[in-house]
Amino acid sequence: MKTLARIGAALAVLALSLPAAAQPWPQKPVRFILSLGPGSGADIGARLYADRLTKMWGHPVIVENRPGGDGVIAINAVIQAKDDHVLLWGPTANFVGHPYSLDQLPYDPKELVPVARVSGTVVTLGVPTGMSVSSLKELLATAKQKPGWLNWTTAVTMTDIILEGFLKTQGIEAQQIRYKQPAEAVNDLISERLHLYSSAYAIVRPQVQAGKVKLLAVQARNRVPGLDLPTVAELGFPGLNFEGLVGIIAARSSNLPSAARERIAADVRTVAKDPLVAERLAATAQLNVPGDATEFAASIDEQVKQLAAAAKLLGIKPKQ
Repeated sequence: MKTLARIGAALAVLALSLPAAAQPWPQKPVRFILSLGPGSGADIGARLYADRLTKMWGHPVIVENRPGGDGVIAINAVIQAKDDHVLLWGPTANFVGHPYSLDQLPYDPKELVPVARVSGTVVTLGVPTGMSVSSLKELLATAKQKPGWLNWTTAVTMTDIILEGFLKTQGIEAQQIRYKQPAEAVNDLISERLHLYSSAYAIVRPQVQAGKVKLLAVQARNRVPGLDLPTVAELGFPGLNFEGLVGIIAARSSNLPSAARERIAADVRTVAKDPLVAERLAATAQLNVPGDATEFAASIDEQVKQLAAAAKLLGIKPKQ
């Protein structure tokens, strides 16, 4: 863009007359719309990247928080903008679960075009420290012996269905407790009104460090650096695998050029190599796992298939 600024008036007029796809991207400030509020892991990650991408792109990268509506508010804000400089940044678990959680889908899923995978949210299984359970195997055995005893919850619709489906395969009768705020679930976990919480590690970490919550496993496919915890697959329960995905998504109707998508993904990889970025992501319980549009789309497709399998097991059909 600095080079363009030096070009004479005639060439500037010519450049402006070219089709948008032929012009370098970005041409103006870029907005990242988040489905989560300030201070969340995704929000911290977005601001880390925004700061560095601003310098790389020569235009401000602005982070806007649009929480609420299970991610629908943020998604619609991006779609309705019809602007290739407005992108969705956030977890995929929200919209992947929408066909099962919303009676009427208020947007066209085909509008969501993967651009780049950025990070992975570390999801853990936590129990009250005061509860006399030392392992996931022991917890499940206790739940089998005491039908209806286990109270459980998760953070989003997708993990709701995955965990409920898993419990069914284990022959366990359990009760899901729903919460509007994660803090309420953590408080009930500590007091043993809740017995199992599948959540982002960041949500329970303060209570884990305070010795009030005990973690039994991570639901990631691989072990998480810095956490001395086995994966659910290692413990013999691969059906509980869950890969939390955070990435950048464009609205199809914005007509973001393919060259721009490729540039965004390449620049995300470049930023991810910064040791400070990896360190800050780890501090918010996120894995540094950048990927291009193809890799991101494949990861989302895997989530969709996993959710569909669990829903089928429970006899749950998409509402749309």
